[in-house]
Amino acid sequence: MISTSHISLDELMDEIGRNARAAVRVLGQTPRAAKDTALRAAAAAIRAGRERIKEANARDLSAGQAKGLGRAMLDRLLLNDDRIQAMASGLEAIAELDDPIGIVLSQWTRPNGLSISRVRVPLGVIGVIYESRPNVTADAGGLCLKSGNAAILRGGSESFHSSSAILECLALGLNQAGLPQTAIQMIPTTDRAAVGRMLTMTGVIDVIVPRGGRSLVERVLAESRVPLFQHLEGICHTYIHAGADAAKARALVLNAKLRRTGICGATETLLVDEAVAGTLLPPILDDLIAAGCEVRGCETTQALDARVVPATAADWDTEYLDAILAVRVVPGLEAAIDHVNLHGSSHTDAIVTEDIAAAERFMSEVDSAITLHNASTQFADGGEFGMGAEIGISTGKLHARGPVGVEQLTSFKYKVRGSGQCRP
Repeated sequence: MISTSHISLDELMDEIGRNARAAVRVLGQTPRAAKDTALRAAAAAIRAGRERIKEANARDLSAGQAKGLGRAMLDRLLLNDDRIQAMASGLEAIAELDDPIGIVLSQWTRPNGLSISRVRVPLGVIGVIYESRPNVTADAGGLCLKSGNAAILRGGSESFHSSSAILECLALGLNQAGLPQTAIQMIPTTDRAAVGRMLTMTGVIDVIVPRGGRSLVERVLAESRVPLFQHLEGICHTYIHAGADAAKARALVLNAKLRRTGICGATETLLVDEAVAGTLLPPILDDLIAAGCEVRGCETTQALDARVVPATAADWDTEYLDAILAVRVVPGLEAAIDHVNLHGSSHTDAIVTEDIAAAERFMSEVDSAITLHNASTQFADGGEFGMGAEIGISTGKLHARGPVGVEQLTSFKYKVRGSGQCRP
């Protein structure tokens, strides 16, 4: 990690940028074996350094509690044995993926004899700006390495010590594989001005991935002069259709909302078809409230359970990241689709039904990066998609959409081979 004691922020960022550009030239030509060695060695270092990582995390948690961070934010910050193991396993899963670099996507020969091929290449330098989740350090670093990109990571101040400890493990992996440590760098300061500087580093950073709350994403959208993979908030919906199986609906709603409330794939609004609301919704409300979830509902929902708090217009547009769920009874499938497209964030939305035609219509007409049938929205995760991990869920439509893994962190170039052709 670069020392910050003797140079200004601009000098620091310039040095990080130069190092990243130099690393990209190496990584673009690095064979798979070396990248996979680095990933597996980093995974081993994370396991071996588990206690050191937990000590660093304890410092962050203590500071977060002193700052009054909410329950959901502290949960996102927490690194326990299971989560540390998951980070290591994620790096190993990335190592098992096919190397995307150098793959010939298509190839053809023109009538004049020119042979043209389209070949997958790295994007270059990836800037990742994230808040409280320190595991993003490992996920983003590993995915960028596998895809031949250099990473400049800017974690939140609340996870600074945890992320720094994880970065040390990644650096050990790079060293063991003979790769430059500057392939994965973290900005070694909590100065918020560093974010603003990253957003103007055109010619150095090729794309920025923001992962965080609304305020962070809005700032990045407003200020960035560097292209973005938009990772907007996860206002995710689960819709119980008239053809839903009652047992599936009950289990899926509880999991989609409460398995982990602080992740972007957590369901924030439950929609229920009025044809089955009277029978299917009461036991679901019982489950949620018994588990400590606050339910904010429409008038029909309130009539079914006196414990339901009246929902306001703002509730349909809110990502709670907490044990709070908005519930609305809707007239049918079309109304559900309309609600999701109006109030959702194009992230992840699910339908629960045994009616295949209804499911296909929902999944086709809902304009979101991920749509699911009879499955929890909490599956919105690159690891669950078989990608090893993810940098984020892209809710935009250009270049990448949905979980951003190794393939999404690449572009392509054309290689044209001739035998002396001159254009007439």
